[in-house]
Amino acid sequence: MYRLITALFLILTFASCQRKTAEPAAMPEQVVMSKKVLFDKIKGGWAGQTIGCTYGGPTEFKFKGTMIQEYQQMIWYDDYISEIYAIDPGLYDDVYLDFTFVQVIERLGAMAPADSFAVAFAREDYKLWHANQAARYNILNGIMPPESGHWMNNPHADDIDFQIEADFAGLMSPGMINTAAEICDRTGHIMNYGDGWYGGVFMAGMYATAFVSDDLDFIIEQGLKPIPEKSKFHQVISDVIGWHKQYPGDWKKCWFEVEKKHTSEKGCPEGVFNAFNIDASVNAAYVVIGLLYGEKDFHKTMDISTRCGQDSDCNPATAAGILGVMLGYDKIPAYWKPAIEKVNDIQFPYSDLTLNQVYDLSYKHALSQIEKHDGKVEGDEVVLKVQTPEILRYEESFEGMVPVKELLVRTDHLDNNIKIDFNGTGIVVLGNVKSRCIDETRNFVALLDVFIDGVKTDQVKMPFDYIVRKYDIYHKYLLPAGDHKLEIKWVNQDPDFRLYFKSYVVYSDKPYAQAKPEEKKAK
Repeated sequence: MYRLITALFLILTFASCQRKTAEPAAMPEQVVMSKKVLFDKIKGGWAGQTIGCTYGGPTEFKFKGTMIQEYQQMIWYDDYISEIYAIDPGLYDDVYLDFTFVQVIERLGAMAPADSFAVAFAREDYKLWHANQAARYNILNGIMPPESGHWMNNPHADDIDFQIEADFAGLMSPGMINTAAEICDRTGHIMNYGDGWYGGVFMAGMYATAFVSDDLDFIIEQGLKPIPEKSKFHQVISDVIGWHKQYPGDWKKCWFEVEKKHTSEKGCPEGVFNAFNIDASVNAAYVVIGLLYGEKDFHKTMDISTRCGQDSDCNPATAAGILGVMLGYDKIPAYWKPAIEKVNDIQFPYSDLTLNQVYDLSYKHALSQIEKHDGKVEGDEVVLKVQTPEILRYEESFEGMVPVKELLVRTDHLDNNIKIDFNGTGIVVLGNVKSRCIDETRNFVALLDVFIDGVKTDQVKMPFDYIVRKYDIYHKYLLPAGDHKLEIKWVNQDPDFRLYFKSYVVYSDKPYAQAKPEEKKAK
C-alpha cells in the first residue's frame, strides 16, 4: 500500500509540474541588466536584421505560393554583405528606411510628430515600392499622415511595408511594448493602415519583449496581445501558433495550412488574381514560422523564414533581428560575423550612417526611453520597467471591397485615352510613365484628367522620375454598386514619353461567386 501511495504521489507531482511547465511565462514587473548587455542586444537586433535580409535576398519574390526546397542551397561568404551593398543597395529598403526614422528621433526626440517622420521619409532619394512609394507620392502631393497610409488613399495599405521597418521602435523600447506601439502609431500610419499597421506593431512588440525574455512562445504571444482579436492579422498569427502545437516537428505542414486558409489577397492590386503576395499578415506568418520552428537556432530560423517564400528577404530579416535581440550579438554564431563586421564602419546604402553609428544611436535612444518610462539608468546597470500590453483600436482596410475581375491590357504606346466600362464599387488602374528618348533625366510629369460617369473627379500627376513616381495610375473605392464608365485623358502628351497601361482590377461589394448569372455576364 505504501508503494502504491508513493507511486500515486509521484505521478500527481509530475503531472502538476507538467501543467506548470506548459503555462505561459509570466511577465516580470522589471528587469535589471548591465548596460553592456543592453547594447549587445541592440547590436544583435540590427546585425541580425542586416544578415537576414542579405541571406534571403537572392530569392525575394521568386517563390510565390510555393516553398523553397532543401536542395536549393543558400549563398553565404565573408564578403557577401559588402558586395550586395555595392551591386544591389535597394535590397536593404527594410533597413535604410529604419535609419531615416532613427535620425528624426536623434534630431527631434522620441515624440517627434508624424509629419516630421513623413517629410523626412518622402524626401529621401532611396528606392521604395508598394505602400511606401504610394505614401511618398501622397505626402509630396499634400496628403499627410494618417491619410497618406489610409486604404482610401493607398491601395497598398495592408502590404508589408511598415512591418519591415518597425524594428527601430522595438529596439529603442526594451521591455516597453506600449511605448513601441505608440511610436508605431505615428510612423506606421504614414504608409499603412489596418493589418499593414498591425504588422509593424506586432514586430516592434516582439523586439521589445525579446529584451526581457528568452521564451519564444512568450515573445510571440506578447507581441500579439496589442492586436485586436477580430482583425485578420490576429487570426493569422493565432492560427500559426495553433498549427505549430499541432505539427511541432514539421514547419511545412504549418506553411500549407497558412496557404490554404489565409493567402487570398484583397488589397494590393498586383497581388489579387496572382501568386504574388505582399500582404503583411501572410508574411508575418512566415516570420513566426521561422521563429517557432527555428528553435532559437540562428541559421535555422533564417532559413525556414526564407524557404516560406514570397518576401523572402524581409521575413528572415525580421526573424533574425528579433532572435538577435534575444541572443545578443555576442551569441550570434561566429560563422555569420565576418560579413557584418566588414561593413560595420561602411556607410550603409542610401544613408549617411554606418551600422556602428546606428548601434550607438539606438542605444542612446533606449537609455532615454528607459528613464522616461519609469525605469532607471544607474552606473553600469539599467532597470527596465516592463509594460503590460494594451489593446489597440480596431482598423480594417478595404472593408466591404471584394476583388472580382482583373484585365491585363499591357498597352505600351498609349496615345489615346484610357476608357474602361466596369460593374462594381471600385477600380484600380495599374501603369506608369515611360521614356521614348535617350535622355531620361527630363523632369516630366504627365497630367491625367479623370472622369467617372462623365464627371471630372481628379487630375492625376504621373512623374516619370522613378523616385517620386505614382505607384498606380488611379484608384477609386466605395463607388455606388452598379455600372460605371471610367475615362482617363492624358492632357499634356509629349512625343518623348509614353503611358504604359498595364492592367486594371475591379472591386465589388460581394464575391463573384455570389453574383446572379446576369450580373456575372455584365462583369
